[in-house]
Amino acid sequence: MQAKKRYLLVSVGAGLLFLIYLWGLQIGEFQQQPYQYQQLPQYPQYHQQEYQYYHQSREVHQHQPLPQRSPSRPPRHWPESTELLEPYLEGGEQEEDSPQLHHQHTSPRERRAIRDIIYKNKRCRMETCFDFARCQTGFRVYIYPPQRGDEISETYQKILTSIEESRFHTKDPTRACLFILAVDTLDRDQLSAQYVQNVRLRIQNLPTWNDGRNHLIFNLYSGTWPDYTEDLGFEVGQAMLAKASADMVNFRPNFDISIPLFSKDHPLKGGGIGYLTLNDAPPSRKYLLVFKGKRYLTGIGSETRNALYHIHNGEDIILLTTCKHGKDWEKHKDSRCDRDNEEYLKFDYQELLHNSSFCLVPRGRRLGSFRFLEALQAACIPVILSNGWELPFSEVIDWRKAAIVGDERLLLQVPSITRSVGSDRILALRQQTQFLWDAYFSSVTKIVLTTLEIIQDRVDSHVSRNGLLWNSLPGGLYALPQYSTDPVQFPFYYAILGKSPAQQFTAVIHTVTPLQSQISPVVKLIIAIAKSKFCAQIVVLWNFDKPLPPRNKWPSTSVPLTVVEGQTKTMSSRFIPHGVILTDAILSLDEDSVLSTNEVDFAFIVWQSFPERIVGFPARSHYWDSSRSRWGYTSKWTNDYSMVLTGAAFYHRYYHYLFTHYVPASLLTMVDGMANCEDILMNFLVSAVTKQPPIKVTQKKQYKETMMSQGSKSSRWADPDHFAQRQTCMNAFSRWLGLMPLVHSQMRLDPVLFRDQVSILRKKYRDIERL
Repeated sequence: MQAKKRYLLVSVGAGLLFLIYLWGLQIGEFQQQPYQYQQLPQYPQYHQQEYQYYHQSREVHQHQPLPQRSPSRPPRHWPESTELLEPYLEGGEQEEDSPQLHHQHTSPRERRAIRDIIYKNKRCRMETCFDFARCQTGFRVYIYPPQRGDEISETYQKILTSIEESRFHTKDPTRACLFILAVDTLDRDQLSAQYVQNVRLRIQNLPTWNDGRNHLIFNLYSGTWPDYTEDLGFEVGQAMLAKASADMVNFRPNFDISIPLFSKDHPLKGGGIGYLTLNDAPPSRKYLLVFKGKRYLTGIGSETRNALYHIHNGEDIILLTTCKHGKDWEKHKDSRCDRDNEEYLKFDYQELLHNSSFCLVPRGRRLGSFRFLEALQAACIPVILSNGWELPFSEVIDWRKAAIVGDERLLLQVPSITRSVGSDRILALRQQTQFLWDAYFSSVTKIVLTTLEIIQDRVDSHVSRNGLLWNSLPGGLYALPQYSTDPVQFPFYYAILGKSPAQQFTAVIHTVTPLQSQISPVVKLIIAIAKSKFCAQIVVLWNFDKPLPPRNKWPSTSVPLTVVEGQTKTMSSRFIPHGVILTDAILSLDEDSVLSTNEVDFAFIVWQSFPERIVGFPARSHYWDSSRSRWGYTSKWTNDYSMVLTGAAFYHRYYHYLFTHYVPASLLTMVDGMANCEDILMNFLVSAVTKQPPIKVTQKKQYKETMMSQGSKSSRWADPDHFAQRQTCMNAFSRWLGLMPLVHSQMRLDPVLFRDQVSILRKKYRDIERL
């Protein structure tokens, strides 16, 4: 028994000694490892194939041997996925592991502390941090008055101006649903000259701040060198952030809004047009993938850009970088800088943008960059490499239809991904880039209005837009959900939904003169319209100061005849969306219009093929008067036109709603004061929505002359100032939109066999030729 105990004790002791020996070997090996393996840099992890390709390409292009590992360190194998691969950067490009450099960077704990301070209410959602009770009287936006000494940047002033000129603005804070700061919060980089001091104190002193509830804060730049954290320098509290380069980690879904990064030169209104035209088919371009920009030698954002030369082939993939930027770039200069700088100057940036199918959009110091909007405008499909970036307006925009969202860690797969996209898909993606650019990004006003419309959809969630309205022409800014949430009720989506307009119309006759007898022009017009087989009802808008005539003074018709007395008796009131109008199609008529039943029927048939446009008879045109540097209006009889007057025209009833609720009150007041130009304003609005010209039907050359001969002294056509006022209106309306939306056309639609030398019995619309 004693021998067994001694044997057991000896065995246990030997085992302990062996374990101590092994532990000593591990300690010694750890101490022999180089410092670089203790501080693993935060570079992307690549698959094994990409990792091997990187080493091979570096041997070929750089003619430098790979760094040798310590002999005492065992080789690493790919299955050990928890360990990082070597970085892209070579010796000259990597940051030095000096104590001074490490002290300049914030630690992860410090970053978390900054984030916790700024985003104390990280769990904020509309249901928890927004007071819906303030919005019961409507969605109104209030801008705080500027304080003494406030310096507002040009860009922030554009944002404030966009809100002030919108239909949402109110000067009464008690009616406001949303509040906007007068303090410029766009640039929160402490090294920037635009950085505003003491923002925290200024905000907290606001009487209705209430920890930011129902407030919206705009920001383009946050944090500073070298880490570019999302530090704004003040607590946002329960305020919503409309922020560029938004990080998914800190982004509060359905509360904050990601906006694009745009430059100070971005226009207030209008904006540059897209570059995709109908002549661009087939969709292939000279280059497949392009990039031209800075290469950061050190610091955040340098990993991907430093590796672009691996996939640059100088033929259809042109990826150019330069390290020649900043004051001390030569201090960090590496062996590739001179060669990169030389090749960088060989290509023009705009030429690359407009001649490539795809544009690489890697992150810079921050997640977003100006290149994103530049690619959209140029119809160059963005290939986004910016992990963690919440894309602009991602709450409503389906970016899968317009961009390729990649992974920074899979850079080497980008060429094969872009080559695998078919021609049909490329064309669809490019078309969508043009739609998104024009609908939401081409001006500061559109960016701001899109932000406000998204918030309004959240507030009035029961009448919010769906994805089809946001991601299809004409876009969410022109498809007002207060009219309807059903896309089939709009004139833009019939083709997408496989629907067609109803087979009936409502004639709306604008009357401003007394009903004298049964031979009055308006009586003749009513009788002719009522004979149309497509007419469902006739509505007379009585905008005359005299009382309504008795019912027996109006002609008897086979369709319902309703007389509506205008409350305001103004010119713009002819486009009020009266509930009595039940059909989608409206035939808008002046009381002195002269039309036959055949003309009405033919025009309606044409409108059914173009329900989103104005289709009618009297046409006018616009031109640029270079001698006066202004737009001109002409009624000359030519083969070219850009407007069809609403005195005799078909259009969808939605445009009545849009005219009343979208057009600024100042323009409506101008129209009513002149008693003129309401038809021009409607043409401006419809062309701005559709980006297409109206459609003229039949020859009807006598239209204006007939009205002038029948018009009384109160007729607009007899007023000598009428033409001069319309010139003024043209320029006022173009200033409102920031561009000229009217589109010239030379197309006129006539009936089949019109003017052909065949028997009249073979023609469907026989009366038209005799007019």
